[in-house]
Amino acid sequence: MPDSSHLSNRKGDHIRINLEEDVQSSLSTGLEDFQFVHCAIPEINLKDVDISTKLWNKNISAPMLISSMTGGTEKAGEINCILARAAQKTGVALGIGSQRVGLDHPELAETFRVRKVAPDILLFANLGAIQLNYTYSVDHCRRAVEMIEADALFLHLNALQEAIQPEGDTCFAGLLQKIEAVCKGLTVPVVIKEVGWGISAKDAARLVSAGVAAIDVAGAGGTSWSQVEMYRVEDPYQALVAGAFRGWGIPTAQSIQQVCKAAPGLPVFASGGLRDGIDIAKCLALGAALGGMASPLIKAASVSEEETVKVIQEIQREIQISLFACGCKDIAALQTNKDVLVKKGEAWI
Repeated sequence: MPDSSHLSNRKGDHIRINLEEDVQSSLSTGLEDFQFVHCAIPEINLKDVDISTKLWNKNISAPMLISSMTGGTEKAGEINCILARAAQKTGVALGIGSQRVGLDHPELAETFRVRKVAPDILLFANLGAIQLNYTYSVDHCRRAVEMIEADALFLHLNALQEAIQPEGDTCFAGLLQKIEAVCKGLTVPVVIKEVGWGISAKDAARLVSAGVAAIDVAGAGGTSWSQVEMYRVEDPYQALVAGAFRGWGIPTAQSIQQVCKAAPGLPVFASGGLRDGIDIAKCLALGAALGGMASPLIKAASVSEEETVKVIQEIQREIQISLFACGCKDIAALQTNKDVLVKKGEAWI
């Protein structure tokens, strides 16, 4: 078992590098290939446009998820509390960073516990799925959920990141069967989440067969964790290997479409390079249920809670105006109107 200082140092490095370095993928999200058809006569009032949604009996003010980022250090605990209080004030969902360090070293569990400041939000626990091949069990997953009183569990997939880390866990054989056991063994929904390289149609179909309740595509186009690891490793040759993968992955827009096609009816979360409410609205039109953001919000949280609330409210307003300018009164109208979003270069009807 890695000692707590080693894991905490890694988490601290991740926060610092995300805030200070250029860790963007060299790929784009693909969302720029799509544009909304402007509706000059919406025939609705802006104030009546409803962007609220509901998932697993939890009301969400807007289809927005503060994506999983951090935990395990004092600084991470402060950021998590700021994000949680902002989520509570604005009514959006929140994912916590990987809780492995909190399970292995209970003295650090408090850095993840945010329910006391966010009693009403849709809250996701989080563990690396690969740990199921390294002594973790269904009971560990249950404990992660109980640790933060979560409504659901993210199991994140980060095969490429693990391959690049000098200390990475890379024994992925037989993992799907372990994921299926977790889905059967927990009473809360289990959501599979990539960390920035996307989910293919083939993988989505396999995950549906395993019983997952939702998929977060976390496509390419945002933060590249290979770039993060490039800045973290000390060996220059390992850094070169990490840097080579800056353009790897399935762009977010493509991954959304693949997963929605392979898993009709399954809630799909869109994340990976989303930067504003228009991006989220495009993802909704492509079939997503929620749009997740990490980088803009961790930067806001590093400033203040007030700044974080303002950023979330700005994004919510952008989603609402996007629907209004498309003539859609709510998310269902946006998703059922197939003519509202077009691919650039294709004929407009």
